[in-house]
Amino acid sequence: MITGPAERSWCVVVPHDATGARLARHRLVAELTGVVPLVLLTDLVAVLAELVGNAVRHADPLPGGVVRVAWRLRPVPGCGHVVQLRVTDGGAGGGPLMRPATPDAVDGRGLHIIAGLADRWGVDRDGLGQSVWAEFDPVDSSRPDLVAAG
Repeated sequence: MITGPAERSWCVVVPHDATGARLARHRLVAELTGVVPLVLLTDLVAVLAELVGNAVRHADPLPGGVVRVAWRLRPVPGCGHVVQLRVTDGGAGGGPLMRPATPDAVDGRGLHIIAGLADRWGVDRDGLGQSVWAEFDPVDSSRPDLVAAG
């Protein structure tokens, strides 16, 4: 029996403050450079920054004043990986809402960025809080101009 690469996942806990997004981005880049194509890694970094930033700005922390950040690679034979990012916080009463952002608005674009870069996104709630997730389908890793150096 021949089996393909196994699913891989990471989970980190970062502070529920501005440093949390930076720490999460750096860890994601360190773990996925050379594993996923560069164009995908760039999108993952942008979306993760938005997800953690939204958790810090709009939601309560988890116990201990933290946010849980996770990502998972699910191999697709011959195609690369589906990547899921997930940020779990203590919730904010209501869930995240996509709102219109005028050209002069200083905020309100985060979920639009996530929706534009990810193939799917959503919100899960449980007894701990809420998780906002985004999934990315495989990118053509046979193109050398899209593959991250590693």
